[in-house]
Amino acid sequence: MKKHKICVVGAGMWGSNHIRTLDKLNYLAGIVEIEENLYNKYSKKYSNSKIKVFSNLSSALQSNDFDGFIVASPAETHFSIAKKIIKRKKHLLIEKPLALNYKDAQELYNLSEHNDVNLMVGHVMLFHPAINKMKELISSGKIGKLQYIYSNRLNLGQIRKEENVFWSLAPHDISIFQYFTESYPSRIDSNGGIFIQNGVYDSTITFLEYPENIKGHIFVSWLHPFKEHRIVVVGSDGMITFEDSAEEKPLKFYNKKFKPIDNDIKKFDGPVEKINYEFEMPLELELKYFINHLNDKKIKKCNAKNGVEVIKILEEASNRLVKDYV
Repeated sequence: MKKHKICVVGAGMWGSNHIRTLDKLNYLAGIVEIEENLYNKYSKKYSNSKIKVFSNLSSALQSNDFDGFIVASPAETHFSIAKKIIKRKKHLLIEKPLALNYKDAQELYNLSEHNDVNLMVGHVMLFHPAINKMKELISSGKIGKLQYIYSNRLNLGQIRKEENVFWSLAPHDISIFQYFTESYPSRIDSNGGIFIQNGVYDSTITFLEYPENIKGHIFVSWLHPFKEHRIVVVGSDGMITFEDSAEEKPLKFYNKKFKPIDNDIKKFDGPVEKINYEFEMPLELELKYFINHLNDKKIKKCNAKNGVEVIKILEEASNRLVKDYV
């Protein structure tokens, strides 16, 4: 069987993770990097290999050597780069966010459908074994009826100029909320604070209301004294927590709930159960999934439709932020 060849566009901080992982899996065949120092670095590193390094996307596309592309360039370049790749009828995985507005995201989706291209969005947390275990527990009814989800994604930096903290960090959590609820929010509200750069939010809290009275909030900030990545899911019969920023990345079930009994509300405070799961690197699982769908199998997880939904929520929440700011 032919070994698929993948080209990574953008060799910066996150692109380097794709390069390293694909190299390990023996699927890396090309790199595109326009920044001179990075281009020279990878040209030197792979000078004696079959991996080709390009200083522009056009040369990589014209070579016609690749079965799929990974777009890990800055977010503001995603739309223009993805359009060029899709028009060449090449499958691609594009890092989140899919685009910087709903109109562009929808255009990429339509273009991918028209050209019969698998367009996947890098919502890598949906490949985290703990997140998939949480989804399994929710679907099995272990926590009863899903009532509330909240997530905190906090740290000191990395501050960006081209996008605010909400667009930089919240796509992860929005994609998880969509995955857990399997629905679109009926109401979105958002508020935040601007402290460092004019017009760029450093901290935001977004409230989401889903059908069947499911509520949620997402708190993101790059102006926080310590790292905290936490997801809490509350149901009528129990609660689940995942501490992604903790060293052991624990997943726990809390047998805690309130129940109406004899015209009163009784509190049940049961034991905490550690939920075991087999950890694998989410990025590696994501890339394997993408590669396994290069033979024209339709992508179901993190597909373009999912990516467009995330952008639509981001845009609606951002409009609330701007309204409050003005």
